[in-house]
Amino acid sequence: MTVPVVIDSAGVALSGDLVVPGEPRGIVVFAHGSGSSRHSGRNRAVAGVLQDNRFATLLLDLLTEDEERADRSTGELRFDIPLLADRVVTAVNEIGHHEVVRGLPIGLFGASTGAAAALIAAAREKSVRAVVSRGGRPDLASGALTEVRAPTLLIVGGLDHPVLELNRLAAGRLVAPNRIEVVAGATHLFEEPGALAEVARLATDWFDRHLP
Repeated sequence: MTVPVVIDSAGVALSGDLVVPGEPRGIVVFAHGSGSSRHSGRNRAVAGVLQDNRFATLLLDLLTEDEERADRSTGELRFDIPLLADRVVTAVNEIGHHEVVRGLPIGLFGASTGAAAALIAAAREKSVRAVVSRGGRPDLASGALTEVRAPTLLIVGGLDHPVLELNRLAAGRLVAPNRIEVVAGATHLFEEPGALAEVARLATDWFDRHLP
């Protein structure tokens, strides 16, 4: 079942796609990364695998259409981590009360800068039970890392050397149970054959372990 949703964050309407499989075991809210949206093919591929494993998913635009147009020119909003985190927090609160997924345990899946927003949201919302980061920038959530209690998986491409080092440094600051998984031969966008499928497998295993 696919349900279009609108999240109201401080008077801003954010569009989202909620997909609920039969007998869902939890819900995963996606926080997309730099210059992306709820239509991201990579996130939708991961969401599809989660749905096949009976996890509901919410893919959400963290920026409005007007904000996205402005961001394409300036690149500023995609790095406004406090703004993105506020919107992820609102999404977690609102989706937790949606009638078709009410009461389900909540996980977050963040990509690139969206991973920082997801970690800040997890630090603020104790209802978040698990976090997965794909090619993320957890260093941009540095002030919140010691407040995160949800088990956190950091997935990084083996050829994404600068981001891998940033993830290793961030993992050292996380208090929550955490693990780094390096996908061999993958670059930042996991475009290599089989790389994204491995991301989906790792994310599903993590949510299997920590959500239901």
